[in-house]
Amino acid sequence: MTVPTVARHATVSTPPGPFTVVVDADDVVLASGWTADVGDLLPVVHASLRPAGSELVDRLPVLDEVEKFFAGDLTAIDGVVVRQRSGPFLTEAWEVLRSVPAGRPDTYAAFAARCGRPAAVRAAANACARNAAALFVPCHRVLGSDGGLGGFRWGTPVKRWLLDHEAAHAPGA
Repeated sequence: MTVPTVARHATVSTPPGPFTVVVDADDVVLASGWTADVGDLLPVVHASLRPAGSELVDRLPVLDEVEKFFAGDLTAIDGVVVRQRSGPFLTEAWEVLRSVPAGRPDTYAAFAARCGRPAAVRAAANACARNAAALFVPCHRVLGSDGGLGGFRWGTPVKRWLLDHEAAHAPGA
């Protein structure tokens, strides 16, 4: 795989704010988040995957899944392919994050245990903080042990909105 010199990005309006997705030539998500400024996203892409720039396009296929999610189909984002790179723990933790069910958030301690390293609570929190593919790798589904929101790159109001949306639309809600 060669790193593209230029990626593509597009922004869609969502209830918590503008959501931008950066994809590579294969339409694989490299980064995403609640911003209209692609300059907020490119620096969080791992250096080995980071494109030299990104071209604004009107529409990306992945935005259909984003819109379905916000319309209440919480599973729409589950199959979206993302590409992130780091060491073994972070890479595995990002995969594990994708198994945290919508509407049933984990604590950082439970997430660390889910990753097979129950004592690695700080490392689990670091995996959330370093996640470049927000929403598709749902780091917003991890809370403090006291149920508090903890941090979120895109702000705790966005995290709260996402958690409330998922709680309202989760099976059995």
